[in-house]
Amino acid sequence: MESLVLQLHEISAVKFGNFKLKSGISSPIYIDLRLVISYPSVLRQISQTMISSVSSTSFDFVCGVPYTALPIATCVSVTHNIPMVMRRKEIKDYGTSKAIEGDFKHGQSCLIIEDLVTSGTSVLETAAPLRATGLKVSDAVVLIDREQGGRENLESNGIKLHAILKLTEMVKILREKGKLDEEMVRVVMRFLEENQKVAALATKTVVKALSFLERARLSKNPTGRRLFEIMAEKESNLCLAADVGTAAELLEIADKIAEKHNFLIFEDRKFADIGNTVTMQYEGGIFHILEWADIVNAHIISGPGIVDGLKLKGLPRGRGLLLLAEMSSAGNLAKGDYTTAAMKIAVNHSDFVIGFISVNPASWPGAPINPCFIQATPGVQMVTGGDDLGQQYNTPYSVVHDRGSDIIIVGRGIIKAANPAEAARQYRLQGWSAYLAKLNG
Repeated sequence: MESLVLQLHEISAVKFGNFKLKSGISSPIYIDLRLVISYPSVLRQISQTMISSVSSTSFDFVCGVPYTALPIATCVSVTHNIPMVMRRKEIKDYGTSKAIEGDFKHGQSCLIIEDLVTSGTSVLETAAPLRATGLKVSDAVVLIDREQGGRENLESNGIKLHAILKLTEMVKILREKGKLDEEMVRVVMRFLEENQKVAALATKTVVKALSFLERARLSKNPTGRRLFEIMAEKESNLCLAADVGTAAELLEIADKIAEKHNFLIFEDRKFADIGNTVTMQYEGGIFHILEWADIVNAHIISGPGIVDGLKLKGLPRGRGLLLLAEMSSAGNLAKGDYTTAAMKIAVNHSDFVIGFISVNPASWPGAPINPCFIQATPGVQMVTGGDDLGQQYNTPYSVVHDRGSDIIIVGRGIIKAANPAEAARQYRLQGWSAYLAKLNG
């Protein structure tokens, strides 16, 4: 390690002065490993040292924290034939709009590679989208641990830190080799003693909000694309949950509120069985849902086979599927790993899955997700609250602007209103205003 520390000092990758770190604090010492890309022998030595330190750790992929650690991870991947995935620091609003690039499967594991750690924020910012895509992240390796709380912060988020050097060890080597005077040593040591617990910053990916028409161009499904276009054309993101008992009642409501009649039909069927069974339920039975429903939805409790079954019949007809990733009833179990699994299935079937039934997609790991997916939220009322059967209500503004949804699903707030047409108009105005506020925010 002594040789490597001296090489870093020689190429001015170790600097002393007054530097503001990402965590916001000012430090008398700064490690700038971006420089190593111009020194191939140093880059090779760093990558070899780091990967050797985790030889007893099992993982399928490596991922370098952008940008400094990308060349280190690339060197590790090429030299040791280890597959690599790449996190986009800025998610593009065109192409695939992926946060993580690479060829991987749900449940595989990934080692995060970073140059150094202070609070652990950068590692957590990379772990979040990796986990959101279904990869497991339990280990991170860094060259230098600044000993300022990063190890503890990562551990509390389920990540074990493997560090080659502690900052105090680096300072000690430089002092012993006459590269650092005693006064600067005291300044650095005092700084480390006074800043042992630097809190990790909240990790949130900020992406420019796209309009519905822009998102329509990203959709791989004709019904998903048409839904975006209709919302933009009608300036409405309202979905009526027409909880009525007869076709005559449905048509009467449609005449009153749908403005003759540019809308899609969403059958809230909530398929939940195995693939072969839902195929028959979708196409046959007494309802022949496939014949008239543009969109259906499904639970993923039976696994991805349910999507395969519905897709077999629906995709050739240009139909679309929403996955129930969350529910609006109190005490429901559609959360956490269940929601993550729904996201992964959607990505793997993005030609048929057009989005999700969700409650708070802004809180999902790695949010916001691919903008080609539509978010539709039930349980919307003009005021927050709930009913006696556990349904929880939120306002249109809260659902769209604060929670990251696109479509408000309203049932009783319109159906049971004294004037359904006027109630629908008010929901439409509030929902669209929230969408515009999110777009311009």
